[in-house]
Amino acid sequence: MSLSQWQWETATAGAVAGFATVAAMYPLDIVRTRFQVNDGRVTNFPAYKNTAHAIFTITRLEGLKGLYAGFLPAVLGSTVSWGLYFFFYGRAKQRYSKNREEKLSSGHHLASAAEAGALVSLCTNPIWLIKTRLQLQNPLHQSRRYSGIYGLLFILRYFANALRTILREEGWTALYRGLGPGLLMVSHGAIQFTAYEELCRIMVDYKEKKQKSEGASNLLNSFDYALLGGSSKIAAILITYPFQVIRTRAQQRPSKEGIPRYMNSWHVVKETARFEGIRGFYKGITPNLLKNVPASSITFIVYENVLKLLRPKRRND
Repeated sequence: MSLSQWQWETATAGAVAGFATVAAMYPLDIVRTRFQVNDGRVTNFPAYKNTAHAIFTITRLEGLKGLYAGFLPAVLGSTVSWGLYFFFYGRAKQRYSKNREEKLSSGHHLASAAEAGALVSLCTNPIWLIKTRLQLQNPLHQSRRYSGIYGLLFILRYFANALRTILREEGWTALYRGLGPGLLMVSHGAIQFTAYEELCRIMVDYKEKKQKSEGASNLLNSFDYALLGGSSKIAAILITYPFQVIRTRAQQRPSKEGIPRYMNSWHVVKETARFEGIRGFYKGITPNLLKNVPASSITFIVYENVLKLLRPKRRND
């Protein structure tokens, strides 16, 4: 397989996987974000007892559209992020591999994932900031709401209004609030993909002892991909979740007087540690696990199976 063909296939598979993941699990993303910023010292967020209560309360007070606030930039961000991630990740693996048959070491997988994650963070931070702002809008929020229409045909208008408002009120640098912890979250993808690749290798080696096959794609099935994707995601979440909390809190919209809740990411760390302790850095981890473990399984099932669909077409061409 040529380098250009591999990059095109991995980018397409990653984009499709990202869209499927967001569409299936988005309401839990809303709940996680609102838990993350609720430090118990602000009054512009409803009080949620647990994940189920949060979903019920949001639906009752805001309707179904409240569970999908920020969905359109989330779809855009996730689709672009996964497409770019798999593209950069596949390209890095190709570069580190001396020949196409050689197996890469875990260090090469780690470096490839870290490189891909850093590039994706730089490209997509403004999208995630806008998504976070839209998710945090609620009936108790004191700032004027970003306006927009919740229809797919109006995605550019919806996204552009929030973008224009941020630029007008805070300047272009606001689009990169939370970039620091976002770059540190590169370790999340690095841990996840390294664990995934290593677990794949172990499972393939195990199955090869029982049956002979031409390649790994013929040995592993969708259940295997779901198990591997979910397991690797749990490891990554437990290690890197505090970075998500820090980024989300740093990206909150300033008050209507223009005063930000936190001055920067380091301010978030100090205030959270002072008033909430270590538990504050794991706010919302339950809905995060409920969302991301199945989501990761969906992502890798779709990704691997889309690759299977594209490879026969490449061979026919």
